[in-house]
Amino acid sequence: MIDSHCHLSDPRLLGQLPEVLARAKAAGVDRIISIGTDLPDDEKTIALCKTLPHVRCAVGVHPNHSADVVVADIERLRTLQANPAVLALGEMGLDYNHNNSPRIHQRQIFEAQLQLATDVNKPVVIHCREAVDDTLAVMKAFPQVRAVFHCFTGTADEATRILNAGYWIGYTGVITFKKSDEQREAVRRTPLDRLLVETDAPYLTPEPMRKQKTNEPALVTHTARVAANVLGVPFDEFDELTTANTLRFFGWE
Repeated sequence: MIDSHCHLSDPRLLGQLPEVLARAKAAGVDRIISIGTDLPDDEKTIALCKTLPHVRCAVGVHPNHSADVVVADIERLRTLQANPAVLALGEMGLDYNHNNSPRIHQRQIFEAQLQLATDVNKPVVIHCREAVDDTLAVMKAFPQVRAVFHCFTGTADEATRILNAGYWIGYTGVITFKKSDEQREAVRRTPLDRLLVETDAPYLTPEPMRKQKTNEPALVTHTARVAANVLGVPFDEFDELTTANTLRFFGWE
């Protein structure tokens, strides 16, 4: 199994990285994609990959960090993405929940990254919080970009709109929560060939492990079991499908 989205550079994971990786291996999670969130974090994430042959990464500027950069800074990503460990750009997008940056600036930084993804022909990892309409509107201008909407927490109808636009969806431990009927319905609507599972670690620890405050890649198996159950697919088959999906989406050979 692959954890298709986590943040190994976060101090909560980085501070216990050997143990985190050992627990992942014991759980059958033999590959991991770690995601950068700003330019310094992107560099740190690439450096991690150099010493971990089963880890690859994506680099980008998260909308909650977009206030820290200007459009010209995105050229730095052009250099960073050339590293062989980098499979994708992101996470990037729009976040109207936290509003850490003015929406117009978030959009400018998002568009600059989508243009870069078009130029270098790499997939993107989308962060979208309470901004589905605007996110899809921005992306419509970049039709060649392949994208996964990670950590989907919207409505089932929003998931349908994302899927109808041709994009993929990544699901986290949110689908294991008791009150997440809407997200489980979104899982039901997601074609098996465009579905990924992830932890978003160190965030969103799944049930039945929520007492463990720091999520980690080993726990992606709990999310996968719930998704498999929702779809009526045997777990081993679901594991094979989502692993193949992740490798195909990110171009990890």
